[in-house]
Amino acid sequence: MTVGVTRENIAIVLQRPRYPENIGSAARAMCNMGFCRLIVVDPGIWDEERIRRLATHAARAVVDGIERFDVLSDALAPFGHVVGTTARLGGQRPVLKSPEVLAEKLIDLSRNNPVAIVFGPEDRGLTNEDLKYCHQLVNIPTAGFTSLNLSQAVMVICYCLATATRSDPPVFTPRLAKRIELDRMYEELTEALVRIEYVQPDNPDYWMSRLRRFFARLPLRAGEVGIIRGICRQILWYGDRRHEEGLADGKAMDDGRPLR
Repeated sequence: MTVGVTRENIAIVLQRPRYPENIGSAARAMCNMGFCRLIVVDPGIWDEERIRRLATHAARAVVDGIERFDVLSDALAPFGHVVGTTARLGGQRPVLKSPEVLAEKLIDLSRNNPVAIVFGPEDRGLTNEDLKYCHQLVNIPTAGFTSLNLSQAVMVICYCLATATRSDPPVFTPRLAKRIELDRMYEELTEALVRIEYVQPDNPDYWMSRLRRFFARLPLRAGEVGIIRGICRQILWYGDRRHEEGLADGKAMDDGRPLR
């Protein structure tokens, strides 16, 4: 039996696209390859007529179903796996996959998990802040000149996803924690690590970026994220309790009463 990517579980996310024509062209590319869920975040210009003109009549259903969000975190909240696209290499972008390798990985992952493929603005791509929501990055190899039109990049990724197949039996992949669950975990983990002075409070994002990359390599399930959040809450509760006990002991000393 031949298996491929579960297309209905794949969403294309355009982060801050500048031009309506590129949104329409991306919708058309998706339609060509059989993908239909398009999410647009904080577009520079929203002109539906210009979008539809480039999408053509064939991709009307994709345009009709566009989901719009103001911020990327809200757009990605329901997804169990998030892939960021980038042309820039090095620095905070060390873990890269080619479109073909990505597509093969998503054959199993997309069976039980909604997956988002995120594309950045045409002029500068995704920022490091955007990439903190991504589990992995994909890079489209080029012959030196790395700048691709947005719809061209969408077409390359969608083509690789649409044509990826495997003949061996599918591997079971559990439902992974959604992006919103992971974000809550990172918030509580940051607070706990700052409280115990493992992370510097003046720049916690710098230290947390390493932990994010570490956890991104793990296929965390919702229950496992719940365990980590529970540990963080217990650390915070214990710290608050000890603080209150210290205040009570200090007051007892001031009053001349014996300490507990």
